[in-house]
Amino acid sequence: MGTQVTEPPSGTPTEDHAMGSQIRKHEGSGEPGVEPRLDPLATVRGIDVSSHQGNVDWPHWWGQGMRFAYVKATEGTGYENPYFAQQYNGSYNIGMIRGAYHFALPDRSSGAAQANYFVDNGGGWSRDGKTLPGALDMEYNPYGSTCYGLNQSQMTAWIKSFSDTYHARTGRWPVIYTSTSWWNQCVNADFGDTNPLWVARYAGSVGPLPVGWGFHTFWQYTSSPLDQNSFNGAYDRLQALANG
Repeated sequence: MGTQVTEPPSGTPTEDHAMGSQIRKHEGSGEPGVEPRLDPLATVRGIDVSSHQGNVDWPHWWGQGMRFAYVKATEGTGYENPYFAQQYNGSYNIGMIRGAYHFALPDRSSGAAQANYFVDNGGGWSRDGKTLPGALDMEYNPYGSTCYGLNQSQMTAWIKSFSDTYHARTGRWPVIYTSTSWWNQCVNADFGDTNPLWVARYAGSVGPLPVGWGFHTFWQYTSSPLDQNSFNGAYDRLQALANG
């Protein structure tokens, strides 16, 4: 995603980090040609986008069978996706169920502060049948140490602060996006009873899940030609998640 820039924790992001960009940097992007094993009757296909995609051709992706989308809204408390409106409204208008996501920078500000920033800048939720709960993107630090200088208990508290604040603002628990490797290094608590899991693994199967979850809700399985995902359930289950 370009040259990584080291900056002090108090600074604002110098780059727009797409969902999975740091996971691919640290864990690889999988073997070329590996196709996931997806049951079309028990899964729903979707994509996630950020400013790196610019104005998205939503009719094209609808034609490719994508039925949901997650759109980056914010990062830290200093970045908003300039293409958010085109991406978030465009996916909705073409017929997709869509949601927003936030790229966490836990060493910059509190979980509560970032949750409020996210909700205030596109990450809210409404029971319109077409809006998914917001997603919290937890992955490797683009600017420094893997776990942002936090120990497992501190990281757990940060995530809980974000999750609790988002729930207080919207009535929904945020989806948590992560990789098994990052999560098991940096977090020591169980969020499986409240927060749906979105796991990143670029392979033919989901593989082992992060500690605390017995099943996944979303799976990001490739970044080619852009991030593609599978919802673990039939379309009516995706609608149920949107409706809360």
